[in-house]
Amino acid sequence: MALRPVHRRSVPEDVFDQVMSDVLSGEMQPGETLPSERRLAEVLGVSRPAIREALKRLAAAGLVEVRQGGSTTVRDFRRTAGLDLLPQLLMRGGELDLAVVRSILETRLHNGPKVAELAARRHGPDTREALEAAVRALSEETDPVAAQRYALDFWDLIVDGADSIAFRLMFNTLRATYEPALPALAAVMTGEVGQVDAYRALAEAVLSGDATAARDNAHRLLEPATTALLDALNELEESR
Repeated sequence: MALRPVHRRSVPEDVFDQVMSDVLSGEMQPGETLPSERRLAEVLGVSRPAIREALKRLAAAGLVEVRQGGSTTVRDFRRTAGLDLLPQLLMRGGELDLAVVRSILETRLHNGPKVAELAARRHGPDTREALEAAVRALSEETDPVAAQRYALDFWDLIVDGADSIAFRLMFNTLRATYEPALPALAAVMTGEVGQVDAYRALAEAVLSGDATAARDNAHRLLEPATTALLDALNELEESR
């Protein structure tokens, strides 16, 4: 565990980031015991309250277990952490984790049709105007990066219609993870976001309450770009 003195203004955040990085990289293994608060404060050159605050955040994130009056041990984040760690897992050591990218793409293709199906069954009375406006905005946009954002706005409305807090929180995390990569993905995603008729057909299936058509239209919309990205991912892995 190569800890470094803290120089940033947000001391607990820096401590949190350092320990989180070591846990996610595997440098600190599940069951491993962290140094005491006093030792961490000495090594990092910060106060014990700052260490205590950082440990609370790490425990809340499911990365460590803090025993009252005892030791702090690393947890297996794959079994204890939540979706909020996804952005940190995506980029590690300045490189994309291709396995995480794959899992995001698979989740997108699997969940999108189900969310559309639920939206067709549950959407509220205000959905029509919002969806029609989203499709219209998408149809008028010529910039590929901005078009992706409009497409995300469209799916945001579909998720609203599905009325599922689990899917909502998952979408929020996936969107926050995905948005920084919009410029890099523009070329691959042009084919999908340019299918305005496909978005329109999906919207109409949702608005008409046809759950089967909504599910099938969502799959047809999402599958080509997802497959292309997965193929590109496989080629990238083979070249590494």
